[in-house]
Amino acid sequence: MKLNFSPEVLQALSSHSPLVALESTIITHGLSYPQNLETALSVESVIRSHKATPATIAIILGEIHIGLTEDQIDYLAQQGENVRKCSRRDLAGCIAKKENGSTTVAATMILAKMAGLKVFVTGGIGGVHRGVEGTMDVSADLRELGMTDVTVVCAGVKSILDIKRTLEYLETEGVPIIGSNILELNINMNRV
Repeated sequence: MKLNFSPEVLQALSSHSPLVALESTIITHGLSYPQNLETALSVESVIRSHKATPATIAIILGEIHIGLTEDQIDYLAQQGENVRKCSRRDLAGCIAKKENGSTTVAATMILAKMAGLKVFVTGGIGGVHRGVEGTMDVSADLRELGMTDVTVVCAGVKSILDIKRTLEYLETEGVPIIGSNILELNINMNRV
């Protein structure tokens, strides 16, 4: 698959400067316009303030973009939920149909790896849903974390999910969990 790199990301790659991948689903499905635009630009600004280059990843008219311009972010922000939310299973169809696609944690990891990016930052990852016994609803993010060699920095599992089962699933996938509150989390999980 062809990857389109923004000039800023190309410069960082050529100078071996730090790069941070970012998902784009928060722009299209997480918040309404213009808060989604403001949030996306603010997150990119924070990354730049720490001497790294942000690489927001999305699909625009069937083309994969590693790093977006402000105009591209604004375009996706205004399109909102008209943009296809892409996980692993959706990438090929979105590209083949020349659609717009925002990337979930799983899809961002895949495309970041293809682009040679080693670090990805997101708010929270998907996980095992409550009531999984009846629905089998488990986020593709968990399997991707076990398969794709990209470091994911996040606040943890989304709180609406079954955190204990999500941690068990990540253990099964061999995903190391490193964090300042992990010991406290394990203690609290043992009480549940």
